[in-house]
Amino acid sequence: MIIGVGTDIVDIKRFEKLIERQHKRFFDRVFTPDEQAHCQKRGNPAAAFAKRFAAKEALVKALGTGIGEHAKWQDIAIRNDQKGKPIIELKGDAAATLKLLCEQRTRSNDGASLGQIDLSLSDDYPMALAFVVISCF
Repeated sequence: MIIGVGTDIVDIKRFEKLIERQHKRFFDRVFTPDEQAHCQKRGNPAAAFAKRFAAKEALVKALGTGIGEHAKWQDIAIRNDQKGKPIIELKGDAAATLKLLCEQRTRSNDGASLGQIDLSLSDDYPMALAFVVISCF
């Protein structure tokens, strides 16, 4: 059962300026060390950061929470699987929020409710886009 959909679009030029001005505090607050390392290795780091930022925003929209008490920036990690497919890994408050949401929507409190997050990322300079679908079963 689909319980949430979120999308976000980000201007890559915004991240070019953040990189140029070396806003390390912003990157440390929003992105995990692994995400930062991945993005820095890319041919266009600004586009990589923009897509991951859009993915985090799309996820919290799908959760219905926004960034804050129920989902913190560092609780959400955007990674790639072995084949390069983008995936979202949750921990902490974000993982607990997804679990609770699935239990409420599937009317299960036996711990059997599972959440699945599907993510699609795209960019066409100067824009980056993320689309998230959350399903519970």
